[in-house]
Amino acid sequence: MRATFVVFGLIVFFSGPLAAQPAIAPETQFERFKRMSREAEARGLAEPFRGITADGTPELGLFTLKSSGVSTEPVRVAAVKFLATLAPEQRAKSTFAIDDPEWRKWMNQHFYVRQGVSFQEMSDIQRAAAFGLMRAGLSARGLQLSQDIMKLNHTLGELNRDDFVSYGQWLYHVTMMGEPSATKPWGWQVDGHHLIINYFVLGDQVVMSPVFVGSEPVRAPSGKFKGLTILQVEQDEGLAFFRSLDAGQRQRAVLAAKKSGNNNLTEAFKDNTVIPYAGLPASALNPGQQERLLELAARFVGNLDDGHARVKMDEVRAHLGRTCFAWIGGSADDSVFYFRIHSPVVLIEFDHQRPANLKHLAPDPNLPNREHIHVVVRTPNGNDYGKDLLRLHLEQQRH
Repeated sequence: MRATFVVFGLIVFFSGPLAAQPAIAPETQFERFKRMSREAEARGLAEPFRGITADGTPELGLFTLKSSGVSTEPVRVAAVKFLATLAPEQRAKSTFAIDDPEWRKWMNQHFYVRQGVSFQEMSDIQRAAAFGLMRAGLSARGLQLSQDIMKLNHTLGELNRDDFVSYGQWLYHVTMMGEPSATKPWGWQVDGHHLIINYFVLGDQVVMSPVFVGSEPVRAPSGKFKGLTILQVEQDEGLAFFRSLDAGQRQRAVLAAKKSGNNNLTEAFKDNTVIPYAGLPASALNPGQQERLLELAARFVGNLDDGHARVKMDEVRAHLGRTCFAWIGGSADDSVFYFRIHSPVVLIEFDHQRPANLKHLAPDPNLPNREHIHVVVRTPNGNDYGKDLLRLHLEQQRH
């Protein structure tokens, strides 16, 4: 075979055989998911952690090292029991240093390739110990919600032609940061589709954030878990609080009357998001309305174990005067909406989302609906993952 090439305007003839080009194997689904995951991590971790802020600079002095008066011994014991069930190779891949970037490596999307040991690969004994860890750290309501989200991920698989490679009840991973201790900082993380829990412990103090809960669907219409429903109380209480506002208060709370997309701001790899205070200040509410706002916040904070949830709500109450409530969307019985409770020490986002993995069942695949809900709970001003408490602890240790 003779090949012809043009080099700088000259015609060159080559009469030898052309070298065969090696075939490029197509990217497998796992390879594609792994590449997408690492790209997301590279973008999301490009900046050092700063935390959610109102103006780009974390406010100092909001968090202190002090006794909460609520024991963390049950969760420490549960963590030790869980670790004891793991084989050496499982423990090696699921334990990290307390300051490891693994804390920040979480994502809601199903494609994310996660670290740690998964419920899928756990034995029955290991699964029971993992749920024991969650039971010790969460309220009964929080544990139930977590387990129901996992079940609805199975329902999502059923609704996608029994795709249990992408979706499933056990596709959730557990990692441990630091060694469970009564005095030293440590923590754990659960990471999977629509369920992320970051749980930091220092002495008897706990920081449980970021937390991500949600589902698509939020109601199982058929299948193994038919009739299972989540996040309806949170949805209804949010709408009821907005409806309780008078016309002037509503006008201040509403950021946009029309909701046509997704509005959550602090999901995966958004640790440094800047969100100015906006909407209706709690100072513009009467005492009864302020209590209702606190009750709404407690609905989300209350996924944490009861004792530490009370401690957290005392913190939220102390900053009520600097808290804002914001709303996007309508207020009819079937409206889709977004709302946000934002204070120096807590950020709660509730969002009806566009269809993602159930577009084929949605009346309009381009508009948000009530079958896809995302909720995020954050600790602003640098204390997500307990990082501000960890900073204070390390400074104290150096002195």
